[in-house]
Amino acid sequence: MARSNELSDPGFFGEFPHNLGIKFLAPGDIRPTAAQRDAYRKFTRMGDPLADAVVDMFRSLPTGQGRRMFEIALTRGIDAVPDAPAELKAFFAQVDSIPYWVDQGKLDYASRVSGRVGPWTLNLVLPMMSLNGGYLASRAGKVLVGTGGLSAESMAPRRVSETTGWWFDVTSPGGLGRFEAGFKNTLRVRLMHAQVRAGMSRRSDWDYANWDQPVNQSLLAGTLLLFSWASIIGCQVLGMQFSKQEKESVYHLWRYVGYLLGLESELLPADEADAWRLMWLQADYEFLPDEDSRTLSKALIASIGSIHGLNDDRVRTRALRAVITGYATAYGRIMLGKKNSDYLGMADNRLFVAAVLATSTINTVIEVPRRLIPGATGISERAGRRVTGWFVRRVLQSNNPDRSYARHDRFADNRSAA
Repeated sequence: MARSNELSDPGFFGEFPHNLGIKFLAPGDIRPTAAQRDAYRKFTRMGDPLADAVVDMFRSLPTGQGRRMFEIALTRGIDAVPDAPAELKAFFAQVDSIPYWVDQGKLDYASRVSGRVGPWTLNLVLPMMSLNGGYLASRAGKVLVGTGGLSAESMAPRRVSETTGWWFDVTSPGGLGRFEAGFKNTLRVRLMHAQVRAGMSRRSDWDYANWDQPVNQSLLAGTLLLFSWASIIGCQVLGMQFSKQEKESVYHLWRYVGYLLGLESELLPADEADAWRLMWLQADYEFLPDEDSRTLSKALIASIGSIHGLNDDRVRTRALRAVITGYATAYGRIMLGKKNSDYLGMADNRLFVAAVLATSTINTVIEVPRRLIPGATGISERAGRRVTGWFVRRVLQSNNPDRSYARHDRFADNRSAA
């Protein structure tokens, strides 16, 4: 059956394996109309007014005072802040208001699903599809390079470990409760985005014409998809299976996370079809890799051993580091396709590619009894959560992440800007 729209697919979806994904995995015709595609561009010029106002408020107060008030409101509630500034009240009025569509049952179910696939998500999907694939969006890369974050190999493990810890907090059972780690750290990430946006906006070399607003709504939407859409697709390629209810719950959880991150309501996918449509728009507009994309990708791949805490120079450690890096890179090549992988400079090792494909086959076989035997899914969920927790603790202990993101306060403060 012919598609109803006349727009041709962007290059990302026109090549293997994504051309097969859009044909067999996408829920119907995901193309927008030309008018919808053009209307999407408005989000590239939009920031986050509530969070941006809080950052401006920080700069109007003595150094550190704004951060202290934010942390008090975050951990104890806005009423615990004496004479709270209007900007802080407005910010917390929004995040403390739970949208009518939030379903706690779906959030709990999504936590169970995330626990089941967590080892695969954090070891392969998150670093090699989400983060590495995200570097294809070169406008986002300008911010990473500009802040000196993931572009440097010495910084990459810490930043990746921060993302790993945040994912675990958000997807943990009850993690999005008002005073739980997932909720609080999501707001810290949102504030960090606003701080980076403020700092980058003051740079004389920021090219608005070609790079748009720093950390704009389109880029935030793309980031959200890297944790929802990419997680499901990436795990499916590894042989993991999801029921319709499981996918609905995962998208629901990340819809609420997007709300807490300050995304416009129009950019919050309500279901799988919405996520695919938004991904099409991302691929059409944002996926324009450049030299910074290569720099970021190479730094990430070079840091895989350090992320896993494999830093010493023993023969056994070097061998294990090489195997883990080769296996992860092979998975990344499968997910990003030959053209993108070659452009990013990712090594091509057929032995490791075969190993990943064998893993997918084994998982596909294992998934059959998991879905048929009563109670097997629950066992898989609990076991996966335990393994994921062990891995996250190891990553955090090995890389000393800044879970408060407070280091960005100075970057956003023009009193310390060069």
